[in-house]
Amino acid sequence: MELINSYRFKKRLERAWTYAREGNVTSIRFEGRRVHARVQGTGEDPYKVKLWLDVLNDEDWGYVLEALTQKARWSAQLLAGIMPADIERAFAASGRRLFPFKLQEVRSECSCPDKANPCKHISAIYFLMGDRFSEDPFVLFQLRGRTRNKLLADLAEQRRDALAKLAETAAAKNEVPAEPSSSDDLPVPPHPAVVDPSLWWRYDSSLDADLVVITPALEGDTGLDAAGDLPLAEEPRFPKARQTFLNHLREQGQALSQQAMLQAMATGG
Repeated sequence: MELINSYRFKKRLERAWTYAREGNVTSIRFEGRRVHARVQGTGEDPYKVKLWLDVLNDEDWGYVLEALTQKARWSAQLLAGIMPADIERAFAASGRRLFPFKLQEVRSECSCPDKANPCKHISAIYFLMGDRFSEDPFVLFQLRGRTRNKLLADLAEQRRDALAKLAETAAAKNEVPAEPSSSDDLPVPPHPAVVDPSLWWRYDSSLDADLVVITPALEGDTGLDAAGDLPLAEEPRFPKARQTFLNHLREQGQALSQQAMLQAMATGG
């Protein structure tokens, strides 16, 4: 919005604002990395508008994903559909940007006879795209070359790789607990949460407000599906403990989500 408001042709912007708010934009659709729209002008047929941004290459996205993985709040907010206010810091590592900072960075075409760019039809799409970015920040990532599903999958893979490297480092430093050397050693009991999964939901310390986000599941997935493989310790004496815990956790998550939905429907919330 700051970008379009910096445009010097104010009269054209006023007309574009009217087009955007009075329904002259008859359609907006996303096809890959481009936005295609139709805007009804003074003529009989609507004009065709195209918008696109320069995409980031795989190397640039590698730097971005590494930065996103290192800061849990960014990943948590993106998973919740919220654009982090300082997201540009993640892109700074690649020397690229997520948001365009100059009007010239936004590529656009319009089938109208106006030679100025942006014309009032393109500007009308700018106004509506600002609203769309607020509703779904992943649209902007898509225009930069990564769809929502691809970005989340890449984040999950980056997270697994980071955990694997940490495990390798710990093993190299002999930080992995040694197996008991004597048969007389008493068996180590499992963590209480394995026996009573309800303890998983209890946390007595304070939380960073930026990390506490309540949101519906993405595309029907549960929290466990979105998180990927959890780095739970294996216990040789209790080989089924890890899977038992995960099963209880999944069952509890499903039961609580259904309970929350029923409560919301009952209260009209």
